[in-house]
Amino acid sequence: MAETAVNFVIDKLVPLLQEEAKLLGSVSREANSITAELQVIKPFLKDADEKAARGELDEVAKAWVKQVRQVSHQIEDVIDEYMLHLAKRPQRRGFIGFFYKVCHLIRKLKPRHDIASEIQGIKGTICEIKERVNTFGFSSIHQQGSTSSGKNITWNDPRVASLFIEEAEVVGIESPRNELISWLVEGSPKRGVISVVGMGGIGKTTLVKKVYDNPIVTAHFNYHAWISVSQTYKMEELMKIMIKQFYEEEKEQKESAPEDIEKMDVMSLIKKLRDYLGGKRYVVVFDDVWDLEFWAFIKNALPDQADKGSRVVITTRSDAVADSCKESPFYHVHKLQPLPPDMAWDLFCKKAFKTDSGGGCPPELTDLSWNIVNRCGGLPLALVTIGGVLSTKEKVTQQWQTFLLSLGSELGSNPRFTGIKRVLSLSYFDLPYHLKLCYLYFGIFPEDFSINCVRLIRLWIAEGLVQRKAGKTLEEVAEEYLTELIYRSLVQVSEVNVDGKVRHCRVHDLMREIILLISKNLGFCNILSKDNPGFESLEGLETRCLSIHNSDDKVLESITGSRSRLVFSFNANELPESFVGILFSNFKLLKTLDFENAPLRCLPEEVGNLFHLKYLSLRDTKTEVLPQSIGRLQNLLTLDLKRSLVSELPVEINRLHKLRHLLVYYVDEKIESGVDRQQGVKIHEGFGRLEALQKLYFVEANRGPWLFEDLRKLTQLRKLGIKKLKSEDGKALCTAIEKMNHLESLDVSSLSRDEILDLQHISCAPRYLRRLYLQGRLEKFPVWISTLENLVRVRFYWSRLTEDPLPFLQGLPSLLELGLTDAYDGEVLHFREGGFQKLKVLVLLSLNALNSVIIDNGALPLLQQLYIGPTPQLKEVPSGIQHLRKLTNLTFYDMTYEFALTMLPEEGQDYKVVEHIPKVHFLVRNESGQYHTYYLR
Repeated sequence: MAETAVNFVIDKLVPLLQEEAKLLGSVSREANSITAELQVIKPFLKDADEKAARGELDEVAKAWVKQVRQVSHQIEDVIDEYMLHLAKRPQRRGFIGFFYKVCHLIRKLKPRHDIASEIQGIKGTICEIKERVNTFGFSSIHQQGSTSSGKNITWNDPRVASLFIEEAEVVGIESPRNELISWLVEGSPKRGVISVVGMGGIGKTTLVKKVYDNPIVTAHFNYHAWISVSQTYKMEELMKIMIKQFYEEEKEQKESAPEDIEKMDVMSLIKKLRDYLGGKRYVVVFDDVWDLEFWAFIKNALPDQADKGSRVVITTRSDAVADSCKESPFYHVHKLQPLPPDMAWDLFCKKAFKTDSGGGCPPELTDLSWNIVNRCGGLPLALVTIGGVLSTKEKVTQQWQTFLLSLGSELGSNPRFTGIKRVLSLSYFDLPYHLKLCYLYFGIFPEDFSINCVRLIRLWIAEGLVQRKAGKTLEEVAEEYLTELIYRSLVQVSEVNVDGKVRHCRVHDLMREIILLISKNLGFCNILSKDNPGFESLEGLETRCLSIHNSDDKVLESITGSRSRLVFSFNANELPESFVGILFSNFKLLKTLDFENAPLRCLPEEVGNLFHLKYLSLRDTKTEVLPQSIGRLQNLLTLDLKRSLVSELPVEINRLHKLRHLLVYYVDEKIESGVDRQQGVKIHEGFGRLEALQKLYFVEANRGPWLFEDLRKLTQLRKLGIKKLKSEDGKALCTAIEKMNHLESLDVSSLSRDEILDLQHISCAPRYLRRLYLQGRLEKFPVWISTLENLVRVRFYWSRLTEDPLPFLQGLPSLLELGLTDAYDGEVLHFREGGFQKLKVLVLLSLNALNSVIIDNGALPLLQQLYIGPTPQLKEVPSGIQHLRKLTNLTFYDMTYEFALTMLPEEGQDYKVVEHIPKVHFLVRNESGQYHTYYLR
């Protein structure tokens, strides 16, 4: 973790020295010297971190590592203070400007001298740290992979216990065990590869060991080998272990493994294995593989004979490792899932109450036990470990309540949790340093919090955690980071879009506890809550992040200042004015302020003092006005005002030339129910200077012709939302859109339901457009939409087309979701054979003239969800709906009682054509406008 802190500081320091030419010569020299010293220390820190992950760091070495972290934070503070100092330079021109600059230069000589002195002191500390490094036996050689060096399983390896679990202690493996056995003994006669994937502690080793020892499997294969791989290994050592295991299985001859294998090099060992396994049916398990290149190498030692049906099983935490084996002709992946609640309960009770009550839970402990089981999240290792610890405690409610509340600290201090902590931490320690920092952000959010992925990505970018890559935006690189964390089984997907793109994610509760332990060691995050009301330095380091979780008001008022860089608020009842004032006056190094859903009514003028601020979210707050001082936030990248009460942006916004995301619509509660309440924010002339802008969503269009002139300058936009567009402005908007070559999402609304949405003038549509929402009357269908090969989602509202739109849309190759709401005045919609080959979601709402929907066999083959209503003229279900064999959800809105009767089981005339659909239900609105759901089944 010291390596992480040092890398982060170096990444900050190097560009500063390259870009800031006005540093005093002595400051520049000393800072360059510090950078060089830190680069020398880095390899030693890598070794220290690896030893810490294995629990091999003594207290003196830990103190040295802690000192490195402290000096890294100190350097970061000096850099940020210096940049804040430079930001106060006067900007006037001419003689008066020269006069002010001279005066300012005199005033700033002392601060610069102080900074130079501080940097010299830091350099001295770093030199001392470097001189002491050899005391601890750290290696300066960076371990590049898994083939160079490593350790085999040691006596305290937590996986060893997984190999010897009795059958009676195992829960929930019957189905996956049977599936794996069938893959092993049946199927292709060629060599096959089976990957078992899942997060640490989920039971991969236990499951595969039960399969490996199954009599059906042992009888089917002539030769068997079980190889534990781990993060560090020597390929030649693994092959020697394999050879020895195969020789030990020789039943008829008493031959042992040849002694000369200890002297063989890698190529000789490969040849030995291939010769030995030739003509034999074997099964080999490689347990706990981390390296993407592992299979590409080891497969050379395992002959693939067409008629033997040999099998290789790999267990791994990484989807990417499993994918690396896909070139095998016979290939399967089993994604091991957490235990469902009932099985998790069964396993927990077996361990916690095995000597009491016949293995049953006492009634007075039931609620507490369920809380503990839920915290374990279906993770067998956690259930077994925590259950085992509780089995030794008295079955007293108070004791169990105390244990539950202190579970996080128990993980950090209780020796009986060393194994589970190490298993869960291994995945974190295997991350490259930039992903380690990204992963710590999951600890900022409350337990069980489903995190918006876009929000997370913007936070990473604001903190400078995302490295630039040629040809890609920072957002695209950050998405790759998140994907890698998901592939490594460190992040769980909680919601996806229709196109499979991850929308919300979370981490396992126990992984969050591990993150919090790591954050404490790193001095990264301090969480204020009712259970943890103290604001204090962590491990001697002033925390870099303050996360407020429903904290007591008095605690907030007691905070007088901090060098924190990030402040978050979750479920806060109140944000006292005194705390808000202190926050904006004294937290001068802040980079991130996330007040989403906070009870914040006013943004103080002092916000302009936060020179380093890159991320400001007032989403879902009661804030109505932005102060003019916001124009001083020259480093701001994200301004999120979604669903706040801000209806107009100050003209000073136009100074924020680095701004990437401007999310600014508000919800007008005065508009009648059932009508779109999302309103665009008023913006001022000159916003075209925000040339870095990627998201502008929503702004009012009826501000004058200058608005479209400004829009034409925003060529980097990925997402654009426009409200209140007049018919006569359609051509100007089309001209602006044609210049947005990177546009992926477009949302346009007309001034009113009857206002014509004139979007016929686009001759070259944005080729990357994936999402298109049009709200307004269309005189005719915009034919350019038919050319959008990447279009995934399209919705039309109020279009009132007289021409059938389906022929224009049915050939779109990427279309997954189509919505028509008051969009078509015709009587028939005909989905023709071969049309909409990828569509998964179809929404047909408020089509008042529609009396017939026809679906040809071969149309909509992948449709999963269909929503219809209210369509008063439609008297029967769509003709041909029986062809939709993938349809899982059919929902009707405000349809007549007689229409519903046609689908009743046995009695209804249309029951047979919908009986293959798992979910059929009706939503009916009551007098107050609320929907009630009635399920057909």
